[in-house]
Amino acid sequence: MPALPSGTVTFLFTDVEGSTRRLERHPEAYRSAIGRHHAILGEAVEQNRGAVFETVGDAVYAAFASPRDAVAAALRAQHDLQGASWGEVGPLRVRMGLHTGEVERQGDHYLGAALYRCARLTNAAHGGQVLLSSATAELVRQRLPAGADLRDLGEHRLKDLQRPERVFQLAAPGLAVAFPALRTLESFPNNLPVQPTPLIGREREVAAARGLLEHSETRLLTLTGPGGVGKTRLGLQIAADALREFPDGTFFVDLAPVNSADLVIPSIAKTLSVQEAASRPILDSLREYLRDRRLLLVLDNFEHVLVTATQLADLLSTCPRLKALVTSREALHLRGERQFPVPPLSLPDRSRAESVDQLTRYEAIRLFIERAQAVQPEFALSDRNAHAIAEVCHRLDGLPLAIELAAARVNVFSPPALLARLEHRLAVLTSGPRDLPVRQQTLRQAIAWSYDLLTPSEQLLYRRLAVFVGGFPLTAAEAVAAGGGLDPSLDVVNGLASLVDKSLLRQEEQAGDLRFRMLETIREDALERLAAAGEAERFQQAHAEYHLALAEQAEPGLLGGSRQAEWLDRLEADHDNLRAVLSWFARQGLADHGLRLTAALARFWRVRGYFAEGRERMAGLLALPAARTRSPARARVLHSAGLFASQQGEYVEARALFEESLDIYRELGDPGGIGWALIDLGIVTRYEGNFVAARSLLEESLVLVKQAGDTKGVAAALGNLGLIARDQGDAGVAETQLDQSLALWRQLGDRVGIGWTLTGLAMVARAQGKFDVAQARIEESLAVWSELGDRQNAANVLSTAARLALDQGDYALARARLVESLEIFEDLGDRRGIAFVLEGFAGLAAAAQPLRAHCLAASAAALRRIIGAGPPPAWRAELERNLEAASRGLSRAAI
Repeated sequence: MPALPSGTVTFLFTDVEGSTRRLERHPEAYRSAIGRHHAILGEAVEQNRGAVFETVGDAVYAAFASPRDAVAAALRAQHDLQGASWGEVGPLRVRMGLHTGEVERQGDHYLGAALYRCARLTNAAHGGQVLLSSATAELVRQRLPAGADLRDLGEHRLKDLQRPERVFQLAAPGLAVAFPALRTLESFPNNLPVQPTPLIGREREVAAARGLLEHSETRLLTLTGPGGVGKTRLGLQIAADALREFPDGTFFVDLAPVNSADLVIPSIAKTLSVQEAASRPILDSLREYLRDRRLLLVLDNFEHVLVTATQLADLLSTCPRLKALVTSREALHLRGERQFPVPPLSLPDRSRAESVDQLTRYEAIRLFIERAQAVQPEFALSDRNAHAIAEVCHRLDGLPLAIELAAARVNVFSPPALLARLEHRLAVLTSGPRDLPVRQQTLRQAIAWSYDLLTPSEQLLYRRLAVFVGGFPLTAAEAVAAGGGLDPSLDVVNGLASLVDKSLLRQEEQAGDLRFRMLETIREDALERLAAAGEAERFQQAHAEYHLALAEQAEPGLLGGSRQAEWLDRLEADHDNLRAVLSWFARQGLADHGLRLTAALARFWRVRGYFAEGRERMAGLLALPAARTRSPARARVLHSAGLFASQQGEYVEARALFEESLDIYRELGDPGGIGWALIDLGIVTRYEGNFVAARSLLEESLVLVKQAGDTKGVAAALGNLGLIARDQGDAGVAETQLDQSLALWRQLGDRVGIGWTLTGLAMVARAQGKFDVAQARIEESLAVWSELGDRQNAANVLSTAARLALDQGDYALARARLVESLEIFEDLGDRRGIAFVLEGFAGLAAAAQPLRAHCLAASAAALRRIIGAGPPPAWRAELERNLEAASRGLSRAAI
């Protein structure tokens, strides 16, 4: 098979007529027949120097450098298909379309309007018919295969709604000649307007909405969504594709210019050429005209004439064969209405790195490229601009209007420069095509159209909700927008429902909770209006206070218990809000509030693997002039930052942070703070391998916490002294000190301390080869975490249990423990835990699958780089020993 051609390419698209019906009647036989069909087409393409680049169901897409080769392939394929035996399925009648145009190749995919043109040309054909566009016909007219000829079928508007295309039919001996009229717009009564550009993507939405429209019980289908999401263009395409279902016509009525609800029915009547009689109301005349007609009305921009919805309902109820396809920023709320919320265009996942070829699969990226090439023909997606383009599309929420306006700026800004300016996107996205309605020439005008249709109360709520970033639940909206005595009379519940109806809010379910979200482009408009109303600071403060209280309420639940996962998910859902609050505190110089919020979030950041971000946030707040006061809040955040640095393996930095925290606690005379700072300072010094210094620090802490009567501190100090003894190989001392620690935890009834100390004792027994004792301690520890409902700590202990099973050669148990641990970490979103489990799997694979062991360790290392958290020294040493053993097992060829 030759390589895919580039530049000017001739495409051959095919599909089987009546495939759905055949599949339903003879499912197994049809699948077998399609296999033979693909083989016949593939051979015809290959024998004529073409290349099949995609198959979708029974459709085959091929590309040729030469248009003559494409025609020859189509001719041979039709002859071979007609000559094949198809059994009970019956003859396969395949329609084909050929079109030539310039395209951009991205790997094994193409970008360009030529693809959409060829697809629509194919859809216009009948089974056994081969259609050529005028571009292809002109190139092959003098070079046709022997005996072949072209028949001019005249100009036709294909169902992509673009300009008319002169269409030709391939004629040759053995091919059918007579076919019904082409399936084009001219074949059916309609007034669907010409569109200057093809519809990019939207195949899923077109198919789903058309299925709803054609359902026998659907009389009214309403496409809803915010301004700029592409409702009108999608509605037109759905109508074009459904033309055959409405033999009496499909008629488009643009209601945007209609400035009075009283003019809606007259506008529909005028479009249908229904004359108004002086003796009877126009609605009666319209009813009579439509009563027996199978007709589709496409009513565009209904949102500002909703009061006439009852008149539309009257028409639908009295005209049983009439259907309506409506585009509106809110539903009409009529009986029998089916709503179809129009989503933004598909976008790549920010958390995944994807190649240039992979990015072209996303509709938003393809639209940007297509529209950019309209103003700069040489524009192409490349490694240099791909990230910026993807981020631009994300910042614009996948809204087609916004993306088109942005792409039109590539003649002024490079994609990275455009991205940098999108912080104020409404000011950048201007100057759309002059032939668009005024409300669609800039994104700001598109949103203003919706805002002006709101009631004063809805406008108030719309502005205030702009302070939320990334979404919010109902309780948050009530607390911020109407709470605190600001405006208790504001009806938030009904207001939210109305804003969702009007497509200014999106409603989505997240972790079992119903949340609301503004698209960022809409939110920017709402923020501007909030500032203009002089309310920005007031409601940003309310937003900040609410989320500070939320984080401090969540903090105890993050330590474990049955609600740990629930609190983690809630903070994850509100993470963007919490980030915004931290930034607002910093800008306002409210250092104490910022430090309180940072301290409350520390545990969440550690569990969910936000180590780098957490440290950066802490460092930013600690550097504020107002945060330099040596306060308890500063000492606490320094302590948390030290823990983060320690878990990232940056022990020198961790020690410095702990020491500053310790100095402040000493100045404040806080024995508890001093004792715990010394404990963590001892731990990090232990990680550095300085056991003498670590022991000294822990012994000092032990004296202080004893003096303070802090039994919990005494238990923690003894436990860590026991771990130092274990590291130094003194199992007897280690066991004694850990036993003393365990007794104190039991005295306190502190189940968390009991669980961790049992694990420490298990590791001491493991080091002594007392596997039965170690196993008993592990099981007891797991029982503690199970009683507490603390799944994260249970997962940590399961990883340790896997190492113990591996020591005893029980690979099946080791694998089961690791799988169970991984499932919990994945459910909690604990990326650091996932890295530990991957390293555990690497140890498991070291003996029998050395190459797999190295791959797993590399995956864990990559994940640790992403979250910025290295393994503890003892764990790292064990991993390195396992990998060294794996390396010895690798052959030179495998390496």
